Amino acid sequence: MQDPSSQPDTEIYGGKVRFMSKTTKKKIRKGDFGYIKTQQKKRVLYTVLAFIAPLLVFFTGLYINRTRNTVFTVVAVVACLPACKFAVDMIMMFLQKPMSEKDYQEIEKHRHGLTCGYELVISAYEKQSFVDSLAVCGNNVVGYTSREKTDTAFVEKHIQDILRQNGFYVTVKIFRRLPDYTARLESMWEHREALEKDIKYRPDPAAPDMTRNEKIMSVLYAISL
Repeated sequence: MQDPSSQPDTEIYGGKVRFMSKTTKKKIRKGDFGYIKTQQKKRVLYTVLAFIAPLLVFFTGLYINRTRNTVFTVVAVVACLPACKFAVDMIMMFLQKPMSEKDYQEIEKHRHGLTCGYELVISAYEKQSFVDSLAVCGNNVVGYTSREKTDTAFVEKHIQDILRQNGFYVTVKIFRRLPDYTARLESMWEHREALEKDIKYRPDPAAPDMTRNEKIMSVLYAISL
């Protein structure tokens, strides 16, 4: 008999089961716990790399011509524009504090098989709002934020408006207390069949295996940093 410990790990992403070896490190994607820290590191790297090319051009021109008043300087300045965008993105990500691992572990105890995302920075024209976790079941979207500055009423309305623009008429509730959120998760899981009953959904041709709940979550990912 094969040792169970030798069996590959599995994960579900986009409605598909993927197999991973014990030595394969799971790639952290948007919606995964640890996303903020991972993105902070990546965006520092991207920013540094983006500035290397224009700096090389500038100093090459300075070395060759012994003056800054050359076409090399113009090229370097233009090349700095995308680098500056990387820098802004990096700063915006460093303004976000990762969610508590203790909170994450507590939510995981209660999410069961619900479609759930973590560490989402919901972006709107007016402002950005950090939501520690969001879960979807049927026409219900619930979330939890540990940040006192997060305007829950604004986030609820913004998410609801975006989802309705995408054809999903849902109710949205953001909790400030973790016990209230985990209790709602338990209730949603217990009544999931009733919550999803009679809801019509035509799968997206681009992602035919994606469930309706996953599609809703993908829209929420799209409006997050």
